[in-house]
Amino acid sequence: MTWNLVSDSSCDLRASSFHSGSVRFTSVPLHIQVGEQTFVDDDSLSVPAMLSAMAAEKAASSSACPSPAAFAEAFKAGDRTVCFTISSQLSGTYHAACIARDMVLEEHPDKQICVIDSRSAAGAMVLLIRRARALIEADPEADFEAVCGQLRRYQASLRTCFTLENFDNLIKSGRMRPIVGTLLHSLGIHVIADATPEGTIHVADKARGVNKTYRAITALMGASKDCTDAEVVISHCENLEGAMALKRQILEDLPVKHVDLLSCRGLTSFYAMEKGLIVGY
Repeated sequence: MTWNLVSDSSCDLRASSFHSGSVRFTSVPLHIQVGEQTFVDDDSLSVPAMLSAMAAEKAASSSACPSPAAFAEAFKAGDRTVCFTISSQLSGTYHAACIARDMVLEEHPDKQICVIDSRSAAGAMVLLIRRARALIEADPEADFEAVCGQLRRYQASLRTCFTLENFDNLIKSGRMRPIVGTLLHSLGIHVIADATPEGTIHVADKARGVNKTYRAITALMGASKDCTDAEVVISHCENLEGAMALKRQILEDLPVKHVDLLSCRGLTSFYAMEKGLIVGY
């Protein structure tokens, strides 16, 4: 019996870095449209090249979710599949995955497929994939619905917050006035936001300077949940130095278990932009 984990590429875990002797993992790519160029968010994508193209393009860039057919192909590879998607409030990806599930089950009714809305992206999805792998490897014969139930409860306990330094895409898309973006950037003001339990984005705070920003993030994390022994994943968009500094602040301020650092993939880079940091915990 083959266990199959699937996510879309808003999960910053690359397929090439997933290792398991008993569990498959497939990342189904989203697409980022920058002018006339289409960037496929797979392991071969050059994030710096995509960011450069976005900076040079006058119009707003956009993203497109995977097709149901792309998810269906991934689902067919396993007997038991658990799929995690970016928040349904941000993308049509969850809906596409649900359509794919129904398509595959109609053709292969013996398969078991569960689609879970992460209500987030980036590190929170990485944590879900890792928890799923641990549960399956501990008991490959575990009841499928019981595993899915545990993962849904774990998803409800996860939180996401992020900070932005670059507002170009918000300005180009009309979501921020140019004068506001210029003022924030010139003053060194960072926007700090989090994901609501429903999966929408909420602007929680603003801070001037990186040190105040990192302390504001840890304060937000501590206020949102008990972080004792929490696993934390920081995704950074071309900002390893900032991610390392934030990691030190988290370890200093909060009783977390450990903090991992990952580079943003294409879709999370599209949202976070250069220097952005996304924290899943």
